Amino acid sequence: MQIEVRRDVFRLAQVFTISRGSRSEAKVLTCAITDGEATGRGECVPYARYDETLDSVQAQIEGLPGDIDREGLYDLLPAGAARNAVDCALWDLEAKRSGKRVWELAGLAAPGPEITAYTLSLDTPEAMRAQAAQHAHRPLLKIKLGTADDMPRLEAVRAGAPNAQIIVDANEGWSAEDYADLAPHLVRLGVALVEQPLPAGQDEALLGMERPVPVCADESCHDRKSLEALRGKYDVVNIKLDKTGGLTEALRLREEALAAGYKVMVGCMVGSSLAMAPAVLVAQGAMITDLDGPLLLAEDRQEPLIYDGAGVHPPRAELWG
Repeated sequence: MQIEVRRDVFRLAQVFTISRGSRSEAKVLTCAITDGEATGRGECVPYARYDETLDSVQAQIEGLPGDIDREGLYDLLPAGAARNAVDCALWDLEAKRSGKRVWELAGLAAPGPEITAYTLSLDTPEAMRAQAAQHAHRPLLKIKLGTADDMPRLEAVRAGAPNAQIIVDANEGWSAEDYADLAPHLVRLGVALVEQPLPAGQDEALLGMERPVPVCADESCHDRKSLEALRGKYDVVNIKLDKTGGLTEALRLREEALAAGYKVMVGCMVGSSLAMAPAVLVAQGAMITDLDGPLLLAEDRQEPLIYDGAGVHPPRAELWG
């Protein structure tokens, strides 16, 4: 088999800001694996938070042998963006070879659409209220927070979208004291979930802390090996394929997380429909689906995912799987 990797850039519809910085484009790596007759594709988003760069992830992919399979891949690459792109490309290749859909190959039920969150970028309270009002028709909004001045932003979003369900992503930006002070207001404003309020290396403070709103592990949860350290701190785990290292581990993590009593959120980096496509399978029946990457783009892949009032739909075979 021949493994190729290229860099693709997708313009964002508007500047996207979180507590770590801003961006105006999504830079991704596209992996294509060809056996001479069929080609499978996968996409990943290297993430600086995990010491990944486009160069380092591309080198990981290009260093793989041509006879790689999914189980062998698990032994050669750690959980992360490189393994994700290759794993998803291998699933797609198998589907193309067999004429079956990936969910059939994986023994899953046929997927349907899932309501997805729509993310509001971190900004001034006035700007976030305007964003919220513009998207108030959406059933689920996600707010990027993580600063010392988040209460006015939260109040502004609720005022702009009084009927939407709201989840909050602090991106490791709060202290334990910040979270304790904000928690009653999160309840008052009807927030349904809080993602990663404390830095991953400092989340011991969540042990024994009252959690009136479910707390979700994002940066603290990568793959199944993460689960034991989450006990007593979190109620929900956020499964992202760029963290798990692909669909294979994501499905295993979902199964073990549910068995351990956690609820599941399925999230994404800012990428194209090709990156979201396999995640839609993991999101089936999840407490929260957050696969809005393509909605934030000004341009997307050919045969993109369909987003409508029912949510994000499973991919067509022409896109993936």
